[in-house]
Amino acid sequence: MWVIAEQENGQLMNVTFELLGAAKELCAKLEEKCCAVLVTAAAGELPQQLIAAGADVVYVVEDAKYADYDTELYTDAICQLSKKYDPASIMFGATDDGRDLAPRVAARLHTGLCADCTALDITDDKLVAWTRPALGGNICATIICDVNRPQMGTVRPKVFKPAEMDNNRTGEVIAFTPEAGAVSRVELVKKEALSSENAVKIDEADMIAAGGRGFGSKENFDVLEQLAALFENSAVAGTRAAIDEGWLTHSQQVGQSGKSVTPHIYFACGISGAIQHLSGMKDSDIIIAINKDAEAPIFTVANYGIVGDVNVILPKLIEKIKAYKA
Repeated sequence: MWVIAEQENGQLMNVTFELLGAAKELCAKLEEKCCAVLVTAAAGELPQQLIAAGADVVYVVEDAKYADYDTELYTDAICQLSKKYDPASIMFGATDDGRDLAPRVAARLHTGLCADCTALDITDDKLVAWTRPALGGNICATIICDVNRPQMGTVRPKVFKPAEMDNNRTGEVIAFTPEAGAVSRVELVKKEALSSENAVKIDEADMIAAGGRGFGSKENFDVLEQLAALFENSAVAGTRAAIDEGWLTHSQQVGQSGKSVTPHIYFACGISGAIQHLSGMKDSDIIIAINKDAEAPIFTVANYGIVGDVNVILPKLIEKIKAYKA
């Protein structure tokens, strides 16, 4: 089983360690080696970090041209590697890059792909059982690829716990150089941060203060920053309606067309709870909802609910939290 390692600014992303944690357990059932694939400009200590996180074998494709994610070059490298070593299954993170890369690799290798998985298991026939939400999150479907190989899927971030690091683990590092021939048709015009340098990404936050159209204006919406500031490792997010209004950026969108999140605490403020939004946050540990409509769907998934105007209730709630923490 292979895990495609994802990195940002030369550092491995959390989703890589989450996938390795899941892959280790699956490989134990399959009696297979857990492998990681690292496509990078400079490997450095990254292979050893992958081994410490559970990889038995790390395939390294290293070249300066891989400094930035390039859909053409990365697809070519992984496909050539796959054709040589013939993995039984490959896991990608359901990140922006993973969602772009995985279907291209699957198409080139003439195999299937199960997207946005939230659970993984092994069948009696030693096949990977990929489980994902379906029908707008109303049901979960388990998909098995019993013919073509490799079996492939993308897995949502924050679904699995990161693997525990063991710096005493040893493993094999295999360098691979793809055959020349792939030419990128992608030109990187500009790199621009989607958020401030120290901002917490919503899919990595422990607490999320999320808002919807119920706030009525961006000025009212800004109070979510005050709420988030009261918690460590927190982030502000919103519904598609809030993004469409220009109150937040797309990187802060939660839901089917945004990101799936599983924080410890999720404040749903002025959010009615359309199924597209619920599918992206319903697995949060604690959901606290504020909405003036007592029949709003958000209350069906909330652990705690307050019926009322968010613009009246939220400032009072913030003051109560401040007083408690004082």
